[in-house]
Amino acid sequence: MPAANRFVLSGGPGGGKSALLAALAERGYPVVPESARAIIRSRMQAGLAPRPEPAAFAQAIFQQDAQRYQQSQNLDTPCFFDRSVVDALYMLHVAGAMDDAAVAQQCSAYPYNRTVFFLPPWQAIYQTDGERDQTFSEAQQVYANLKRWYLRWGYDVVGVPCCSVPERVAFVLHAVTQAAERGGAD
Repeated sequence: MPAANRFVLSGGPGGGKSALLAALAERGYPVVPESARAIIRSRMQAGLAPRPEPAAFAQAIFQQDAQRYQQSQNLDTPCFFDRSVVDALYMLHVAGAMDDAAVAQQCSAYPYNRTVFFLPPWQAIYQTDGERDQTFSEAQQVYANLKRWYLRWGYDVVGVPCCSVPERVAFVLHAVTQAAERGGAD
């Protein structure tokens, strides 16, 4: 699949990414779920702590995101990712497990459409659970840090408004059409 067809939904926890992804899937679009939640769920089912130490957690997410990226190769329509390799690279960088040169190399190896949809943490829907243990304030900080990170690596961050899921779907699909008209990949 060309990078132009790979669209990322990112931002802080509790912004409604999973609900938006599910709604896009219901409309027939291919979607790729978030790796971190799957890893946490698997660890908890095995009786382990939800997360290993930060570098190991980031590496596990990166490996799963890279594998999921490769599995999306043969699609000719827009595909939506709940987070991406770029998010995992941020975690690896923060954990001191990857320097800027290595991040740049991986960003080149795993390109996405330059238009990245950012969903802010939304107080009205924010909930913690067994897989999400950040406070709302921490979620806001994750959002701000990831936004700077995506901008740093040349992505165009598009804020998704806090509104109903159908309105968000319409917003995203309209932006996808605009990105296709501009040519959204490097």
